[in-house]
Amino acid sequence: MLLGALGAAAALSVVPRSPAAAAAASVAYTALPRADWGADETLRYAADGTEIWPPEYYPVQTLTVHHTDDGSTDPDPAAVVRAIYRNDTVGKGYGDIGYNFLIDRNGLVYEGRWSGTDGTPAHDAAGRMVTGAHVQGYNSGNLGIALLGTFTTTPPTTAARTALVQLLADLAGRHAMVPTGKVLYRNPVSAVTRAAPVIGGHLDWADTDCPGTVWSQLPAIRAEVAGLIQG
Repeated sequence: MLLGALGAAAALSVVPRSPAAAAAASVAYTALPRADWGADETLRYAADGTEIWPPEYYPVQTLTVHHTDDGSTDPDPAAVVRAIYRNDTVGKGYGDIGYNFLIDRNGLVYEGRWSGTDGTPAHDAAGRMVTGAHVQGYNSGNLGIALLGTFTTTPPTTAARTALVQLLADLAGRHAMVPTGKVLYRNPVSAVTRAAPVIGGHLDWADTDCPGTVWSQLPAIRAEVAGLIQG
């Protein structure tokens, strides 16, 4: 299953619990809850104590891959995540980080958008995902995963790519998604629809170079995810 209660004292190894993949130890990845990467939760609140961006939850329809393209040279990945969090929360005025998960060059997975205390990262207790802010107009029901760094001309590290495949397998297995399939995405808020792959990149949704070189790797990544789920 995904990482347990928020604010756990240490990073955990995560193994998906979908029927087909539960026994696949190779799918395990290590994840950090928000407390462990240093998220300042006070940033999510206005001066009067109200939450700036209250969470909304919807069933997962698609999984979208990004690169952060943040330009940071900080050698501490957690510091980069904190900087992205502050920029999204305060600089852009979102009220929280826009991605549901982030992955660093060492293959460590970071919990992104706050989703409450009664479920698992990116989800509520009923298994619905919290809406992020990573693809304008297509966020609700569209889970965003960002690889830390800029991959316009270079590929991600092997560790980062492996963790991406493992996380995608966990999520696809949990939500009974076909990794190599396509869906007619329907925004549950605006009712806007769009045909999209189950596992896609930002480029599937907008005119962008995101996720860089990862885009050309997506067919192979989808196949690897399917292989892990099938065990």
